Amino acid sequence: MAASALTPHGTAFPEEGRCGYFVEKKKRFCRMVVAAGKRFCGEHAGASEEENARKRILCPLDPKHTVYEDQLAKHLKKCNSREKPKPDFFIQDINAGLKDETEIPDQLVPISSLSEEQLENLIKKLRKACEGLNCTLKDQIMSHPALHDALNDPKNGDSAAKHLKQQASILGNIENLKLLGPRRCFVEFGAGKGKLSHWVDIALKDAEKVHFILVEKVTTRFKVDGKHRKKNSVFERLQIDIQHLCLNKIPLLSKEKLPVVGIGKHLCGVATDLALRCLVETYAASCEERNEEPLAKRIKNDKTEKEINTLAKEGNEKNIPEKWTPVAGIVIALCCHHRCDWRHYVGKEYFRALGLGAVDFHYFQRMSSWATCGMRKTTLEASNISTKRRDEQIDGSEEHHDGGYRVTDDSAESLPGFLTVEEKKKIGHLCKLLIDQGRIKYLQQKGFSPALQYYIEPLVSLENVLLTALPNHSSPPETSA
Repeated sequence: MAASALTPHGTAFPEEGRCGYFVEKKKRFCRMVVAAGKRFCGEHAGASEEENARKRILCPLDPKHTVYEDQLAKHLKKCNSREKPKPDFFIQDINAGLKDETEIPDQLVPISSLSEEQLENLIKKLRKACEGLNCTLKDQIMSHPALHDALNDPKNGDSAAKHLKQQASILGNIENLKLLGPRRCFVEFGAGKGKLSHWVDIALKDAEKVHFILVEKVTTRFKVDGKHRKKNSVFERLQIDIQHLCLNKIPLLSKEKLPVVGIGKHLCGVATDLALRCLVETYAASCEERNEEPLAKRIKNDKTEKEINTLAKEGNEKNIPEKWTPVAGIVIALCCHHRCDWRHYVGKEYFRALGLGAVDFHYFQRMSSWATCGMRKTTLEASNISTKRRDEQIDGSEEHHDGGYRVTDDSAESLPGFLTVEEKKKIGHLCKLLIDQGRIKYLQQKGFSPALQYYIEPLVSLENVLLTALPNHSSPPETSA
């Protein structure tokens, strides 16, 4: 390497104990710590003349870093990118759904490449499929006392306030469905920092035997679940893709046998379908096949009259399910329909019954972004939409790495001129509604009573639809005033 790259004209010397290699791209010296008596860190040791005899090569597990060739075998045993042993609850593609390659063409053209006639035919198919569907969902915008102080904190910025309003409404809906009670295991899918579970735990106070399983496939910073040390609640975080998660193999669930409540805030596209299959197909079906009587039911049956009276005074007895089910309920805030996938989609049977297939689904999911992408008519409107987009991106990135609002390739394409801005927006909402309707039909077939509702105002989040579901034998949710 050129000496001038190591000691460029006009630069200061490297800090004491730090690498002496000058990073041209960053216009500064490398800040890595060096070993005693060395001038360069391990990554830049090749820059040192005395080290040139030892060759460094790219790590075969992760080409983003290098390693001495003569130490490769030793490095591979401890490299952070090495494949780690899979836990018992990892079962490859258990929630993925069936793969039918014959249904999906090798290459589908983008929406911008479709002719006006092709696009008109797609829209006609969509409108025909949506005939009879209730396009106006019920407003179920709620709150919860547990978040009262946080919501009124003057230190909150716009982003924090939006998250808190959504969490409060989701929590209010969980309580309205009589799912907020003791002896339950809350499984938060796409948990991110775990703030939804955090507020559920706060709301439950000292409720007996409450467990939380937080599922997130990526490493997350600033997690809040590690701060909980209550003796009555247990937090367990699983770093795994929902596609491979087998809940009944988790020791906590197999040991305690508590009814599960599936929750999620902005569970992105395909993750929603994977979570639904994980809950009602993989987990619930397995538990029913084993015909196991859960701990919650045994406690209910064996409870003394004194204990029941105590619970009744505390207002918790109404929250104990009269008839146990492996999945006590589902409360998931939906988002990112454009990130759905035909293979994983749970509503394929519903689509086929309407005469629709994989190609139709592909275009409908892409067109769903029209509901939130923001169509520009004037400079002022474009400016306002840009602000909303920025807020929505912040809104999704905190709690879920794939969640919240995301601009797709199609949303930036030149869209056909025969549709007005409002028509495009309505078509986008129809696409979302049709995809969600397939999920509703799936849950009905699996023995649940599902519903869709708006849980927050669109000014707070454009992705404002909440999917809820209770087992058919459960009592109906209380109506809010």
